[in-house]
Amino acid sequence: MNNDSSQQHFEDDSIDFGELFGRLKRGLPMILGLAALGLALTAGGYYTGGQLQSISTNTRVVFSFAGFEKGEYPDKSKFSPDDLRAPDNIAEALKRKGLATTEETQTQVRAALTVEAIIPDSIIKERDKLRAAGQTPRLYVPDEYTLTLTLPRKFPMSPREREVLLSEIVTVFQENFIRTYVAMPLNFGKAFESLLDADYSDYELVLHQEAKNINQLLVGLTGQTPETADEKIQLGTMSRSFRSPRTQLTFSDLLKQTQLFVQIRLNETLGLIRQHGISKDRSLALLKMDFHIKSLIDDENKAIEEEKVVQALLKQTQEGAQKYVLGVKSQNGPQRADATVVDQGLLDSLLANDAYNFLIRKSLASSLATRSIQAEKIIMLDQKARLATFTTDNLQERIATIAQFNKSLDALKKVYTRLINDIQLTYTDYQKQQFGDAVRISMQTKTQSFYRSLAMAGIAGLGIGGALGLGLSLLGVGGRRSR
Repeated sequence: MNNDSSQQHFEDDSIDFGELFGRLKRGLPMILGLAALGLALTAGGYYTGGQLQSISTNTRVVFSFAGFEKGEYPDKSKFSPDDLRAPDNIAEALKRKGLATTEETQTQVRAALTVEAIIPDSIIKERDKLRAAGQTPRLYVPDEYTLTLTLPRKFPMSPREREVLLSEIVTVFQENFIRTYVAMPLNFGKAFESLLDADYSDYELVLHQEAKNINQLLVGLTGQTPETADEKIQLGTMSRSFRSPRTQLTFSDLLKQTQLFVQIRLNETLGLIRQHGISKDRSLALLKMDFHIKSLIDDENKAIEEEKVVQALLKQTQEGAQKYVLGVKSQNGPQRADATVVDQGLLDSLLANDAYNFLIRKSLASSLATRSIQAEKIIMLDQKARLATFTTDNLQERIATIAQFNKSLDALKKVYTRLINDIQLTYTDYQKQQFGDAVRISMQTKTQSFYRSLAMAGIAGLGIGGALGLGLSLLGVGGRRSR
């Protein structure tokens, strides 16, 4: 009796696969119809609504240069990734690619640009652990960013033009970076351009200052006298042994050439000017010297007064030093157990020491500034006195002197031009090596494909319609049932 009940129960719970396949076969037209309907509805709806949507174009930018880890540019100015969206960069990129450069277009493109930092999960976990342990995480500056351009699909710019524009914006930023931190300053090596139509008496001031600037630049690049540790890091250890592939020179070689240039060529030309009092217009030259001397006298008087003030403050600080020391003992009294132990006398002594050290540095700086102005005034007075003693009676001797000076000046210009060219090439090669990867694109620019999304929407609709038809067929809806 029990065996018959179990057999009957098993037969009742069994699945009739033949009946199921029969239902699917009878409902096949309905399944195909609903699948086609789902495909048409979803694809048509996505295509109609997609025209009103926006399309995104993405790329990745990596920053890597000295000082970046502290959020600074090489010149110590504050770094901001939003500099990629600078209006000048966008305007220049649009102009280069021949796109509309109207103010409205620039505003729309800039508003459509976003810069997002890429922070690895490991960094986030590490900082969370530090916060949980009660520690303050150190400053973290992401080195990779996603640059996204999101514009409406109907915006008059094809997907390819959007990709090219986004890449060009990064390229313009790279060029500006190189122009600012890699290329030589625009006024470097322009000494003779500033001396056009100038009197020969001005050559000494301009060329001496130019030689001093070149020497300071090369001394810094050779790493001989860095003033601070930050400067040493900024110069890098590679500058001492770097050799330019174009000039085959090191900065030490250029420094030696500069010293020879000053000793042989520059001193010869300036010596002729000083020895023979060469001048195009002697009275005008003396007039300029008088005005320069008057300006130096005014600067000297100001520097002397400033030095007096600093010296007076320094003297007062020295006299009050003993009072602050006695103040330490005067504050030693009974303290409460729960009170914070802060010695007011000690604080006063620390403040006094800081003020004293500041005044010492200020006094030294003001004294050096005063002595520098006085030395320049003495040189100018001597130059004026020598120029005033020369006469122009012997015309033949004057013509010979001018010819000798012009010959020396031509040789000086040739050597100067060659030296400046070597310095510029070597400096540019070195900076490109240091900052060659400072700004680079780490991912190919890509634009979201509309037709790929349309196809995915159609496939989804096809699947939904087919699944609906399959379910209805299995339920026996829509198909003719056999006896």
